[in-house]
Amino acid sequence: MARAAFFRCGHLATAMVLLLAFFSTHLAARDLRLATTTSTDNSGLLRAILPQFEWQQGIRVQIISVGTGKALKLAENGDVDVVLVHDRQAEEAFVAAGYGVNRRDVMYNDFVIVGPASDPATLRGGREVLEAFRQIAARQARFVSRGDDSGTERMERSYWQQLGIATKGAPWYVSAGLGMGEVLTMAGEMQAYTLTDRATFASYKTRTGLAILVQGDPRLFNPYGVIAVNPKRYPEIHFAGAMALIEWLSSAAGHSAISAFRPNGEQLFFVTPAR
Repeated sequence: MARAAFFRCGHLATAMVLLLAFFSTHLAARDLRLATTTSTDNSGLLRAILPQFEWQQGIRVQIISVGTGKALKLAENGDVDVVLVHDRQAEEAFVAAGYGVNRRDVMYNDFVIVGPASDPATLRGGREVLEAFRQIAARQARFVSRGDDSGTERMERSYWQQLGIATKGAPWYVSAGLGMGEVLTMAGEMQAYTLTDRATFASYKTRTGLAILVQGDPRLFNPYGVIAVNPKRYPEIHFAGAMALIEWLSSAAGHSAISAFRPNGEQLFFVTPAR
């Protein structure tokens, strides 16, 4: 009888181990891999809103915070399930090439030019981004670029190209190859100018000593889109989770969470109106 009880206990222990292994595997499989631009992470937005999604959907989100170019490349390789980025032209090309599906507009904010209080290029109070970039080049004032193929750097490059100004090798131009938060820190240390999204700057302002010098130009508009990786190209991706996130970001609950993100009372992201 004692022997039978021993075997029953052994079977029960084995069953418990198998059950725990099953649930561990099941939960790991439910994790959703999100590649996103550094601004949504550095600003604190995702830390503020994603717990609501995770609790409602029972899906844990793994955040991979990189520049837009790298985020889209990860998605092209099937290394993530969904992307949240800010380069509309690149996003549309990504979908057209068959890598992504179900793109949605999510939100927007804007870029600003920030710089030191001394303002050697005399930009303060300006509204025209092209004129500001022209003055920076003319004065050879120090400028730090992200240099990481992010949406921010792509936008910055477009301004120099419109002006016909070559920055490669220019002594006043620094290509950092870093994320936005690190570039803001670097610009503060070097007393240099940089282009940044307003949300990340709000999080780093007190650490850098930099100030917003140019803002309000329509050319500084910064929209964000979310895209699921195409399951026909990568059947193993967590497509159900990707679509759940897309639907949640597009829902009243998602909109409310984005709008409610107001560090120090300042709204940093605005929901894109439904078309």
